Amino acid sequence: MSSSLTKGLRRSSARPTAKRASAKVAKRVTKATSSLPKAKRAASVKPASKKVTAGKKVTAKAKPAPAKTKKPAAKAAPKAAARKATVAKKTVVQRVKKTHKVAAVRAVRAITTPPPPRPPTQDESAALVAFERAHKEFARGRFAEARNQFRSLLDKYSQVAEVAARARTYLAIAESRLRTESILPRDADSLYDRGVIELNRGEYVAAQEMFERALKREPEAAHIHYGLAATRARLGSIDLALESLQRALDLQPNLRVRAQHDHDLNPLRNDPDFDRLIFSNPS
Repeated sequence: MSSSLTKGLRRSSARPTAKRASAKVAKRVTKATSSLPKAKRAASVKPASKKVTAGKKVTAKAKPAPAKTKKPAAKAAPKAAARKATVAKKTVVQRVKKTHKVAAVRAVRAITTPPPPRPPTQDESAALVAFERAHKEFARGRFAEARNQFRSLLDKYSQVAEVAARARTYLAIAESRLRTESILPRDADSLYDRGVIELNRGEYVAAQEMFERALKREPEAAHIHYGLAATRARLGSIDLALESLQRALDLQPNLRVRAQHDHDLNPLRNDPDFDRLIFSNPS
């Protein structure tokens, strides 16, 4: 009996001790929560009330450490995308360049060397020789002889198309010159007058031809040399114009006065030789 009573007393005496311990724990929790801000205090009090049970030791729940948050990759994403785009662009450019190089190499390889020129036939060689002979006469001003040779060339080698076409062109020019010569005057004074008319009209090439024809008939005519000098000055042949002017002044020195005010000689006025010829005292 005594042993059972003692057991019951021990049990009964143990219960108040457990209650006191739980009360002390509750006080500690309230003190800890009172020092926290209101928002944290409310959060910390609720779990503590649930965990206070009879016969168990309750401790304040430790506040979990804030989890480390990773920086958002939003800023890094555009840079990575830009790098990838740059790499892709460089790759595309390199591929395009390589393609172009390959195409250029293939194009160069595809170009074949032109075949050697075909040697002329016997008729073509003979036609070329005849054309050169006739052209020499044409360049010398022998239009009648040139006309005859071009006609003979066309009779023999009309099948040589290229040479025949050139021969027809020179033949037409030679015939035109011959018709002009038949109309032109024969004496030097008439040719000089015709040259002055062409000079005043601005037909400087025709005027030069008239003065040159006149000088062939009268080489010592100072006024013809002077007209030729004015025409060559208008055509821009400065050196030849000064030579003709020098010849005219040698033959007739008083032409210096006329040359000082002649507008046809204006292209020569910037040349020092012109000043020497016109404004120096004759010896």
